Amino acid sequence: MESLLKPLITLLAIVNPIGVVPFFIHFTRSFSEQHRARTAKVAAFSAFLVISLSALLGLQIIGFFGISLASFQVGGGLLLLMSAIQMLGAEPAESKPQDIDEGAHRADTGSSIAVVPLTIPLLTGPATISTMVIYAEKTVKWWELGVLVLYGVVVGLATLMVFSAAERIGRFLGQTGINVMTRLMGLILAAIAVEVMADGLGTLFPGLLG
Repeated sequence: MESLLKPLITLLAIVNPIGVVPFFIHFTRSFSEQHRARTAKVAAFSAFLVISLSALLGLQIIGFFGISLASFQVGGGLLLLMSAIQMLGAEPAESKPQDIDEGAHRADTGSSIAVVPLTIPLLTGPATISTMVIYAEKTVKWWELGVLVLYGVVVGLATLMVFSAAERIGRFLGQTGINVMTRLMGLILAAIAVEVMADGLGTLFPGLLG
């Protein structure tokens, strides 16, 4: 891989569990401590599964549909850029207003909100999956693919730590601090998205590089 750290930086930027803290607090406001802790664990494990399965199976899936990696890079880069723009507006990368409303409704009715909408789409979604597929293609040795799976573990643990300390983080950073962090992650993600799109466009249209 071109850089072992870039996939981790990209993942942390797009998943950005700190940016989801206000929603986690809102959705779990009526939960007991045990229920809140269980929700955090399930969300963290689900995020790990999405990331690791995308790294391990993503290339086979796009190959099955006959999609070239270059085309996937352009599309994935566009998704990343759209997510980055959303984060620059201090919103979670892949959320929509109806996702927040659905989460509140599910929480109020006692349904689990750990997978939907916390994991999908607030933490992970199409942009996250695209990122893992793109970086999986850059792996040369089996252990490099293992590193991507390990990064899924890192992101899952980071999510668990953040959600477990959500109340303290919320009080310490406040909404303003969380917004600043989200916008900073969005800026980093935007730069990475442009790189990914440029790689794909350069392969599809070699004349652009000349």
